[in-house]
Amino acid sequence: MEKASERASDEKIREAADAILAARYAIALTGAGLSVESGIPPFRGPGGLWTKYGEPPMNGFQRFMADPKKAWEERLSKRNDELYKPLTVAKPNPGHFALVELEQLGVLRFVITQNVDDLHKQAGQKALAEIHGNWTLIRCLECGKRFHGDAISLEKLPPACPRCEGLLKSDTVSFGEPIPGDVLNMCAEHSAKADLVIVAGTSATVYPAAGFALEVKQRGGTLIEVNLYESEITRICDASLRGTSADVLPRLVKAVGEIRKEGLS
Repeated sequence: MEKASERASDEKIREAADAILAARYAIALTGAGLSVESGIPPFRGPGGLWTKYGEPPMNGFQRFMADPKKAWEERLSKRNDELYKPLTVAKPNPGHFALVELEQLGVLRFVITQNVDDLHKQAGQKALAEIHGNWTLIRCLECGKRFHGDAISLEKLPPACPRCEGLLKSDTVSFGEPIPGDVLNMCAEHSAKADLVIVAGTSATVYPAAGFALEVKQRGGTLIEVNLYESEITRICDASLRGTSADVLPRLVKAVGEIRKEGLS
């Protein structure tokens, strides 16, 4: 991985803020780098859970469908392991709240996150697509309805949907599982309108999430990267703001507010 570059200058932050304010329809794509700042370890790279313990099976969804009861038993047995425990105590960080502020200011229209940690929702983000699901939710594979985990009895496994009696599964998307259609449709709808994407805490290489951001760039839109390190997309970004999301995004919000005030004076 590349070494972190010098912290983004105020001038670069202001240029990015100008671009955001000039955009007709700005969206954001977030990834694991944002979660790391809330104490959730990444999956890949140095210190990553998969680096440490090995990647999960690439046919996880097929294995679930072959024996849902066993899959549920395995999931429940891991509630206190190194993967799930950080999720239970993590809180939104300043990066999450900065994106909420941009939404409240009316300049950020939609957020696509690859994270399953529920932190965007806890921070108050309204226009949001969790493309890889949400670990606190349970989803019916038949009707698509989502339920909070506490609302579903797990005394009998696998649990059945209280709405249609369909098979219930964790909302987090397993390897080999199609992204739920309702989420994909939301992402496609908003990215089709977008002319600017803030890419924060991700190298935008995992599809289909990455594709939504790159399509905006291919149509002539603006790509603003917020990342501690250089990434695979740095060379095509219109602005690369070095630093953590928890540092850079609040500075970006402040700059947006200052430019707006200047325009009113």
